[in-house]
Amino acid sequence: MKINPPLALATIASMIGAEYDGIADFKITGLNEIHMVEPGDITFVDHPKYYSKALNSKATTIIINQKVDCPEGKALIFHDDPFAAFNLLINKFRPFAPSASAISPSAIIGEGTTIQPNSFIGNHVVIGKNCIIHSNVSIYDHAHIGDNVIIHSGSVIGGDAYYFQRKPEGYRKFNTCGRVVIEDDVEIGALCAIDSGVTGDTFIGRGTKFDNHVQVGHDTTIGRNCLIGSHCAIAGVTRIEDDVILWGKVAINKDIVIGKGAVLLATSAVDKSLAGGKVYFGIPADEARKKWKELAALRRLPAIIGNIPATEQVEAGVKSQHPEN
Repeated sequence: MKINPPLALATIASMIGAEYDGIADFKITGLNEIHMVEPGDITFVDHPKYYSKALNSKATTIIINQKVDCPEGKALIFHDDPFAAFNLLINKFRPFAPSASAISPSAIIGEGTTIQPNSFIGNHVVIGKNCIIHSNVSIYDHAHIGDNVIIHSGSVIGGDAYYFQRKPEGYRKFNTCGRVVIEDDVEIGALCAIDSGVTGDTFIGRGTKFDNHVQVGHDTTIGRNCLIGSHCAIAGVTRIEDDVILWGKVAINKDIVIGKGAVLLATSAVDKSLAGGKVYFGIPADEARKKWKELAALRRLPAIIGNIPATEQVEAGVKSQHPEN
């Protein structure tokens, strides 16, 4: 999220009651979590395991819970609880703002767009031209939707990121200040949910089409002209490149890259990045031909085992448990 106008290091530090190391008027232009940072951004780190990653990231201001040397060209803010401090800043720059009407007066809606009854359009939402927003759709604050987009009944665009920090006393919510950005000519089926980015954007590319009951996690990017089948579940911080097809009930883990033109057959589950231009199937997903051969071999096992005399099966079982015998 951008901070407009940019603020000085000393000003940001005073907002959270913290000391700092750096030039007092050092400019901070954005607020981002570690995997989204750009020069000018402020981020946070609260575990020694990730100190090096944060200090060497593109972020130029880091909130940290340990006194360390400040990298050249950067600034540090010292706080006992960086997670809480970062949440305070999110609440400062993008606080929750209740709506008093079904369509916020601050929303911008393009010419020729139809909003069906009982839909909700939040604050500072932008919707382009010639769109159809069917009944009972909820579009949360700051979402940006292009031209010729269709969103079917019951879908939720821009719900909070599913992002929590575990503590002995329970879970702490990472407040959401990101957006959903949907390009032109996209169609979203009924009862879909596309979560906002935590601090950046969840992005759906031009021409992509969703079936019903699709979940897209925070900060995920889906490319252009993709087909996403019903009941697909796509975790956060995933990148799906252009022309990918996901058939029904495909599940994709977080931090995964699906290459351009890949096809995932129905009920597959992905636990690692996959190259483009291939067809995949299975749990975990692998190239379809390879997976089908494995399944064919498995179907032959009962017959193979049935042809082994019982005494040999017992001996084989004993040897598998006691190889030294």
